[in-house]
Order: sequence, then structure tokens, then C-alpha cells
Amino acid sequence: MRITIHGAAGEVTGSSHLLEFGKQRILLDCGLHQGGREDEARNADEFPFAVDSLDAVVISHAHIDHLGRLPLLVKRGYRGPVFTHRATADLARIMLEDSAQLAAADTERHNRRRLREGLPADEVPLYSALDVADTLSLLRGLDYASPTEILPGLTLTLRDAGHILGSASVELRGETPKGPRTLLFSGDLGSKGAPLMNDPVSVPQADLVLLESTYGDRLHRSRQATVAELGEVFRQAAAQRGNVLIPAFAVGRSQEILYWLARHYDEWQIGQWQIYLDSPMALRVTDVYSRHCRLFDRDGQQRWRTESNPFQLPNLRLIHSVQDSQALNARGGGCIIIAGSGMCNGGRIRHHLRHNLWRDNAHVVFAGYQARGTLGRALVDGAEYVSIFGERIKVNATRHTIGGLSAHADQNGLVDWYGDIARHPRVVLVHGEDEPRAALAQRLNERFGAEVKIPSAGQTYVSSPV
Repeated sequence: MRITIHGAAGEVTGSSHLLEFGKQRILLDCGLHQGGREDEARNADEFPFAVDSLDAVVISHAHIDHLGRLPLLVKRGYRGPVFTHRATADLARIMLEDSAQLAAADTERHNRRRLREGLPADEVPLYSALDVADTLSLLRGLDYASPTEILPGLTLTLRDAGHILGSASVELRGETPKGPRTLLFSGDLGSKGAPLMNDPVSVPQADLVLLESTYGDRLHRSRQATVAELGEVFRQAAAQRGNVLIPAFAVGRSQEILYWLARHYDEWQIGQWQIYLDSPMALRVTDVYSRHCRLFDRDGQQRWRTESNPFQLPNLRLIHSVQDSQALNARGGGCIIIAGSGMCNGGRIRHHLRHNLWRDNAHVVFAGYQARGTLGRALVDGAEYVSIFGERIKVNATRHTIGGLSAHADQNGLVDWYGDIARHPRVVLVHGEDEPRAALAQRLNERFGAEVKIPSAGQTYVSSPV
């Protein structure tokens, strides 16, 4: 078994890894690159392998940096099966249809600009709604802990990764003349004790591990301290009579933020606010969450099925239309606005930031990872001015980075998950910038004596018995 790293090497987007098992070739994830313009321009590049040589694709979960290039793969000729969890298959429809719509809108704006410049309007979207429809027809939904032979001699088992609904660690076991070989791809691992989600499931054995390292160099605050910090944000903003903006991914973050608002409704005096979920995609995602709520932990299932459901808050308004979204920009205070995208690199949150960042009583809460090159990363790093829609804006708003709300495990979580694997096999660190990968590699080596590799794109590793 040979694994070649084709994405998310030294970065946290563009997840893509090619597994060769004998003459069979399986792609693990097919994610979009996100960040600045140069990063996103890479999405149109040729794939670094022959598309028609692939026998199967496995998708770990439904975030766009793990499945967003899948329709392009299909557009360029792939027609094989795409294996993933059933909930991920349902979420994939929403994520990919939205991605195609955004690509079409961006292309139209770009072509209009080219026409005004006297240039040919010849840009085409990365892929179309028809490509998405073709992709969705290839999805094959599986359950957790259900070994499935996806190719001759190769068995796939998905384990709950605890990251978002349907997220999975991918275990691929191949029978070889020298005995079985097991490749384990962590996918994105969640934090223990996160609301709604179960804790990441340990995997007992592997010969080679691909491990994410998003937060490989830091520890999250405790859940208790994190929740207290979030409550303090609302108390401070209420005293200043400002708005609170929360850039949130439609899958996972939006639902968790509402969970905490519901759970601490009285304690944080949330009743004095008007809460707006300004993300049509998040509303569709929540319907999928409802259909698959049996996947939640015990507390999550109970709350979702009772009056404690976070989407039953009396002062919550779900925003669908563009007109209603635009009307929020006239509100000078008293609003909690949860909107996409989570890294502020698109979506309705950019409009709300444009109308609020210059206010000294506004607050912006960052509850997830911000990739290099994104507007969110610039704000987290303390930029005094930012450009939104070509307009230079002074940042007077108070910024809050609440790492404990992250859907990713911290260094301790990653180390503990790896530590449960028998005999501590060789590990390849992916889905992380270089500093977090180096810190995690040192920790794994010191604690377990693990052989740790920090790959660049294009590097190949062979799975051999531990």
C-alpha cells in the first residue's frame, strides 16, 4: 500500500491523498484550496494523477476543503464510486450545489468586469450544477463501524471522528501476499466533550497513519472556560449596545453556537438580543442534522427532540432572502448575527463586516480556524485596516478568538487519539501549517518514540507492518 500526499501538506485546505493498493488506486478526499486568490486559483489546475486511473474515491466529511473539487474530478472524467458516510452524502448535496452557485456568480461578475475593460468575457466556472448532479449520482452512503469491501481485497471501515455530523476517520485494510496492511486516515478529529457530537472513536490498529495537525501546536481552553468567555462577550456587547457578528461554517459551527445560546439563555440574558441566522445553507444543513440526530451524543439527542432544541429560541429569526439580510445592516446594535462563511472569504458575513467593523461598539467572534490569506485570518492577526468589496475599512470592532469552540482537536486530543493505536505506527502529518506540524511531531516522538513524517506535496510513503 502506497500513499502519495497531493494536498493539505503545509496547509489546512485542499485535502487530497492517493492510495495505491496493488494496481488499484483510491483517492482519499478531493478538497478545494481556500485562502487568497493564488490559493484559490490552484483549484483549476490539472490533477497530479490520471483521473481515469482512479477506481474509487473516499470522502472523510462534508467540509468544502475535503470534497469541494469532487465535481471537477467528475467533469474531467471520473465515473467510479464515491464512498462516504450517509450523513455526509446528504450534506454533500448542499455543499456542492452551493459551491457551484458561488462559482457561477463569481464568474459572471468577473466576466462583466472584463467586458468593461474591453477584454473577452471567456472565463468559465470551475464546475456547473450539472457536474454536481453527476457527482451526487456516484455517492455511496455507508454507516459507521460497518466494514465494506469497496474493491477486491480492500475493505473500508468508517469511524466517528467527532468533527461534524457524518465526519469519519477512514480505515482501509488490504489483503496482501505478506499479510494484511492497514492505512488509517484520521480525517478531521473533533474535540472531546463537544456539544452534539460524540467523542472521536479510537482505532486499535494500523500500519501507517495520516494524522491531521490543524492545532498541533496549541491547547484549547477548557470547555467551561470557553463557555464563560463566550458569555462575557455577550455581556460586554450588551453594555456597549453593539452588534455581535459570528462568522460560522454552515456545517457544525452554526449549530453549535445556537446550542450554547439555548443552553445559557437565561444566564447570559440572551432574551435581550435579536438573533439572526443569516445563512440559507445553514438552514438546509440543519434539516439534515434533524434527519440524522441519532448520530448525536445522548445530551444532543435529548435537546434536539425537545423544547431545548436550539432552533426553537423565541428570539431567533431565520434569514432567507437577500433583502432581509441587507436590512440587518441598518441595525446599529442589539443583534447577534450568525452568517457564513466561517473564514470570511465569501458569503453574507462580508457584508455585515463591511457595515460593522468600523464601529467601536461592534464585536466579532471567531469560532473556527482561519486559513492563511483569508479575511478572517487578517482580522484574527490584528489588521488595522481591511479591504472588503474594494473598500478600505478601519477595524474598530473588538475581536474575540475563542479557540475552545473549534471543531478540531487540540494537540492533546491529537496525541491521545494516536496514542490509542497499538504499537504506535509511523505517522504522516497532514492538514496543518508547518509550525503546528513540527510541534506535534516533536510531541509524538517524545511521548511514543513515533516515527513522524512531515510531507511536502507529492511525497509518497509505503505501508509496512509495524
